[in-house]
Formats: sequence, C-alpha cells, structure tokens
Amino acid sequence: MSNIDQTAAVSNSSSVFRLFLPEHLPATLMLAGGVTLYAVESYIMATIAPSIVRDIGGLALFSWVTSLFVAAAVLGSIFVAMRPRGIGLRSVYVIAALVFGVGSLIAAAAPSMLVVLIGRAVQGLGTGALAALGYAFIRFVYPEPLWPKASTLYAAIWGVATVIGPTLGGFFSSGHAWRYAFIVLVPFGLLMAFLAPRLLPEVEDDREQEQTPVAQIGLLLAAVLMVSAAGAIEATATKVALIAASVVAVAGMIFIEGRSPNRLLPSGAVSLSQPISRVYLAMFAVTVVLVSDVFIPYFLQTLHGVPAIVSGYLVALVALGWTFAAFLSGSWAGGRAYWAIVLGALIEAAATACLAVFLAKDNPDGHMLLIVPAAIGMLMMGFGIGLGWAHLVAMVLRLVADNEKDKASAAIPTMSSLGGAFGAAFAGVIANGAGLVDPGGLSGALSAAHWLYLLMALPGVLAVGVSLTLPRRASF
Repeated sequence: MSNIDQTAAVSNSSSVFRLFLPEHLPATLMLAGGVTLYAVESYIMATIAPSIVRDIGGLALFSWVTSLFVAAAVLGSIFVAMRPRGIGLRSVYVIAALVFGVGSLIAAAAPSMLVVLIGRAVQGLGTGALAALGYAFIRFVYPEPLWPKASTLYAAIWGVATVIGPTLGGFFSSGHAWRYAFIVLVPFGLLMAFLAPRLLPEVEDDREQEQTPVAQIGLLLAAVLMVSAAGAIEATATKVALIAASVVAVAGMIFIEGRSPNRLLPSGAVSLSQPISRVYLAMFAVTVVLVSDVFIPYFLQTLHGVPAIVSGYLVALVALGWTFAAFLSGSWAGGRAYWAIVLGALIEAAATACLAVFLAKDNPDGHMLLIVPAAIGMLMMGFGIGLGWAHLVAMVLRLVADNEKDKASAAIPTMSSLGGAFGAAFAGVIANGAGLVDPGGLSGALSAAHWLYLLMALPGVLAVGVSLTLPRRASF
C-alpha cells in the first residue's frame, strides 16, 4: 500500500491516530505539550515536596504548595476566556509557556518555602492556561468528529504522566537535587513558546465584548483556596468550617453569575434547567469521586502489607483505566457516546463502592484474593470516568454559541480543579471522622476505608442521575 493509501486509510478510520496526520500534527504536538507540562509537573511536585521540606524547612506552609498551585491554575484557565481584546489564543499560549518557565526558575532558586510558594503560584498560572488552551483550540484545529479524540489524547497523557512524573521526581528527590526537578522542564516550556507562533493557527477572537466578572472570579478563587487548605488540615472542625465557607463562596458566585450581565461562565451554566449546567455538574461529580484515590496507597500499606513502591504502582491503575477507556470510547458517537457518559459514571460509582468491601479488609499477609479485586476496583474507577469524559468535553463545545466557546473551554479545567479540591477535602473529612486518626491504627484504617469509599460513591450516583438528563443529540 502506498503512503497516500495509508494516509487515506487512517483518515477514514475512527482512530485517535487521526490527530497525528500531517494536517493536524503540528497543533496536536503543541496542545499535547501543554497538557504534558501540567500533568508531569503535578506528579513531580507530589514526589519532591517532602524533600523540599527536609532541605529548607517550611513544614507549616506545606499544604499551600498544592493549594496555591490549584488556585493559580484556575485563574490561568479563566484568563484564557477573559483575556484583553487583541490578545489571541496563540499569544496566550506563548505567554503561558513563558510564565510556567519563570515560575519554575523561581521555585528552583528558592531560599525558603515562601519563595517556593510564589514559584508554584506562577507555575500554576502558566499550566492552568495551557490546560485550558488545549480545549479552547480544539474547535479551531480539528473537525468536529475529532473533538472527543483530542480529549482522549489528553487522558492518555495524564496516564503516562503517572509514571514519568514520579520517576523524574524520585530521581531528583535527594538533598538539594529537588531544585533540578523544577529546572528540567524549563527548556521544554521555552521550546513550546518558540514554536507556538509557527505551529498553532491564528484564530479569530469571536468573543462578545464584556467587562471582567471580578466578583465571580474572586469568590471562585476564595472557594478553591479554602477547600484546598481544608484538604490538607487534620483538625476535623477546622476542615468542616473551611468546606462550609467554600460552599458559601461558590453559592455566592452562582448567585451573582445568574444575575450579572458580565458572566464568567457560558449562558445557562448556573441554571439546572439548561443542559450545559448539567454537563458541568456531571464533570464536577465524577472528579469528586476520583480524588478519593489519594488514600489508596495508605490503605494498601496499612491493611494489606503492600510495600510503598508497589502501592504507588497499584494506584496508577486508576490513571491506566482512564486512558484505556478513553481510547476505547473515543470513536463512539450518537447514542453510544451518550451511554458512554451514563455507564461511565455508573461504573465509577460501583467500583468506588467495591473498594469499601475489598480495600477495607485486615489482610496483613497480602492475600491476592483481596488485593486483586481491590486492584480491579481501582482500574474501573479510572475506566468509568475515562469512558465518558471526552464526550462530556465534546458536549460542552456543542451546546454553547461560538462567541462563548472560549468561556466554555476554560470552564472545563476549572470544574476539574474545583471537583478535585472539594473531593480531597470531603475525603479528608470522611476518613478522619471515621477514625483514621482517632483511634487510628488498624481499627481506624478499617473504618476509614469502609466509610470513605462507601460515601464517596454517592457523588458518582449523582453523576449517573445527571447524565441521564443530558440531551442525546449533543453527543453526535
């Protein structure tokens, strides 16, 4: 078969590899590169954070390493939609890649944890914008049938990052070497900034002229900061108070958003009578469920006698499941895409509830009859969200008008970040309330594992109900 025939065969197939055909390859490399920076950096930081504290101190500020990064990433994604007139998406990409590099260098040179936090916040601004740009550019660089496949590629990147990030972080985790973990990705960011004007298309700014919704942005950032801080605080009373305050902030943002002419989100996004709001709610709910995986390594080590390194690889099954399901369902359309969303939420909820049975067991000898079902549950947690996520993304882009697609795209990583922050905080409240710390030990871990995964399945049930109300026509 000739090269032309091979290209035609690939272009006519329902394959994610269509993203790598010559007409799409430059943009695919750039957009995938932005997501790669975000994903790999997140896992690198999770690995080297203890090394930073050991080297320069700042344990009291430890929780803010992630909290500020998440809040800044939300602000970065908002900037994509709220950028000043005259700044195109391609220019935003260049700015974001450079900002990421600056933040990385600040963190690398930090003499104290406070300066590390500044660097992380700057990094977050850049990576948040890069993540949002991946969705914002989809409609400009790919035909509509490829929109879910682009989201599938992003899922695959996150899956690969679960291996690359900790590996790089572990390589730089001794002594002062953590500084090089920040530097290692800087050349990649600079290369992306250089190539963006050459490989990404210049697109028309079709947004409506609006003033910046300062009140909504402020309330949303306050909510993210408070709930992220709650996720890292052990005192249950303080954790609950911060979560409650963040819920109030989100409610205030929704109230203002529904009545203000200057909107942060696309039209109808805060009204459950509109399908776009239910798509975002489904995204939020499935993300809340997923982040309960943060406790899995602890329960594997404490209850099942699994070595730390093995527990890390086992929890990576969640990302592997997401990646596999994304490739499996990426070519589905119409009714199949609709049912991928519904069944995906159901599978995620069921798999999470199964962990309440198989993970919450006293198994010090590590019997495979318990570990294998638990591992399958981890895999299926990721599989569930991966089955429908790309179709939720495509549905967002199809449900809104062209002049609001930048807002709609920017809201996707915002909802993901918000769901992750709330999920981590809820998981902490449930685990601590169920006895993880008091009484602690084996009995506390058993109780915490049981109630954590039983209750964290409930947002998944909510996602199933919401998904059943989504319009099937928007899945085509």
